[in-house]
Amino acid sequence: MKQNEEEWVEYKNVMEDVVKRSGLDKNIFYDLRGNHDNFGVPVIGGSLDFYSKYSINGQLGRSGHVNSVTLTLQAGKRKYLFVGLDSTMSVGLRGPTNLFGHPTDQLLAEVDLELSQWDSQPLKPVSKISFGHFPLSFSASSQSGKTLKDIFLKHSLSAYVCGHLHSRFGKNLKRYHLSSHRFLSSQKFFQFNLNQNPSEGSKNCSFGAPPVQEFWEWEMGDWRKTRAMRILAIDRGHVSFADIDFKSGSKKTIILPTFPLDSRFMSTSSSHHEYECEHMLPLSYETVRALVFSVSPIVSVVAKIYDTRYENLDIVVDAPMTNLGDESSRGDLYAVPWNYKAFQDPSADRFWLQIEATDIMGRTTMTELRPFSVNGLHGKISWTWKEFFVMGCQWEALYYLILWVSLYFLLLILLIPRAFLFFSRKQITYKNVLAAKGFISGVGLVLQELCNVPIAWFGFLGYLFYLILFPWFTGQVFTDGEDKGYMTYMGWAVKSSDNKSNHDYIGSPDVMVVVLPHLIFVVLPAILSSGALAAERVVHRGKFLSVSGKKKDDYSGLDQRSVRYDSRGNRRSKFHFGGHWIRLILLVLCLVICWKHFKNCRALMKAYEMNPLLHFPVYTLGIPLLLVYVIHKTKRN
Repeated sequence: MKQNEEEWVEYKNVMEDVVKRSGLDKNIFYDLRGNHDNFGVPVIGGSLDFYSKYSINGQLGRSGHVNSVTLTLQAGKRKYLFVGLDSTMSVGLRGPTNLFGHPTDQLLAEVDLELSQWDSQPLKPVSKISFGHFPLSFSASSQSGKTLKDIFLKHSLSAYVCGHLHSRFGKNLKRYHLSSHRFLSSQKFFQFNLNQNPSEGSKNCSFGAPPVQEFWEWEMGDWRKTRAMRILAIDRGHVSFADIDFKSGSKKTIILPTFPLDSRFMSTSSSHHEYECEHMLPLSYETVRALVFSVSPIVSVVAKIYDTRYENLDIVVDAPMTNLGDESSRGDLYAVPWNYKAFQDPSADRFWLQIEATDIMGRTTMTELRPFSVNGLHGKISWTWKEFFVMGCQWEALYYLILWVSLYFLLLILLIPRAFLFFSRKQITYKNVLAAKGFISGVGLVLQELCNVPIAWFGFLGYLFYLILFPWFTGQVFTDGEDKGYMTYMGWAVKSSDNKSNHDYIGSPDVMVVVLPHLIFVVLPAILSSGALAAERVVHRGKFLSVSGKKKDDYSGLDQRSVRYDSRGNRRSKFHFGGHWIRLILLVLCLVICWKHFKNCRALMKAYEMNPLLHFPVYTLGIPLLLVYVIHKTKRN
């Protein structure tokens, strides 16, 4: 959660070894700052900013937040523009509340300027690639409300390549962005599908027609745990990539098909528009192409195309490819002519491509089957719930929505039953619940009985107002541990590096990783469990009174197995056994809530070097003490 200089020295030594063993120029390496490289760094360029000291970028003097490089290939006919950006916090908080990218208006203006540098030459096509650490789902807006997505859509990037999420959430951490001009759009909060289908309209093939505003976002995966590496290629404007898994060891041969593109992750609406309007360059469509990297000489490369029209893999093309000897690429570029018009189809996943390469040692390597659409249609693929959670949700917009919905809900379930009891003489009884046999009446009984434990009810209400109005805790936010700050649901308030002013509030929406789990998984279950304990006591009392009120002769009609005797010889019904287990389950639930809460508190103590009794006593002890009080008040006599 903070900086460790020993790790940075190790990183520097490893990268120097990589550069030396690869034989590549050190200047072509670009190591981008991420949130972990910024944990606990009070000021960029300061003594704790080890990234500026030990990274390759730092050693080469790349101190700006935006860097770009332009390559001109194909005899000057096409340009390739690469723009890297650093959107980490200007004041680096410790983790875990350092989770989002925070682009400033100045950074967005610099990115916009870099991406615009070749727009004055419209006749020369430019492929634009940008890369940063944070996916757009974990990137905040600037102070003026602008976002990186706005800039990228304006310039219709070929791709934005990012990291941050690693591979723990899934393999399809990719997202297609398409401009939407609808005033009310759910895209502010969600994108439910990996792909977006453009709205159908009249085809506009005129020369002055506005271009489609779109771009692909491709999360990279990580090397540390999953040993993933990505090779990205731009072939006559077509951007493709191959993700290589090195967990099983090194690879003798690596194949990257560069055309046709995978319709699931690489197709664009602009390519569909070009195809429909016949604007494409013939040379870019007339061959199937692939890059091949191999430690041994390659003796043959074969392109295979399968037709799945009849739900079988029927091979329709099986053709050897020729090495083009293109020196502009690090790998060998292979191609084979084909009649691309024969593969035009309204389905984006009817035809599938596979490339097979054989080296001089007889080893054969094949790519995975990938669907393609020469007319630029998008293949259908869905996120898993975890992939949607991290790629499809715009967490900056969702944070305050979820926060206030949660707070209002918690306040309402406390205040509405209290108001009902105040203004109405009727109360929900156990018999009402049995007669209605409804979930709502049962919940009503639970919340009503919590009101009948006034100290607990006022305690929960006061705790909620404390979370809204006061700091949650005070802790050390930087690596040196000299400066403390306090956290609220709006972020951290910390002193600036010159100790002359406060930063109010930084780390928003990053603090959501503390705020939302506490409200949803601690406070809400604690309120419901307390109400359930109070309701269980009332139900138990009602049953006990109904049984004890019977005449002695009434017991003669009962099955003797349903009658128990206490220590005084009095008879009691067997329902006590069932009631005992209900209370026991609720007590276990209270223990689980406390365990979850103290586990979170322990993590915060380690992250911000806090004493729970000094720096956050209300946050730490409020819920457990209220639960203990309710358990005590609802115990049976």
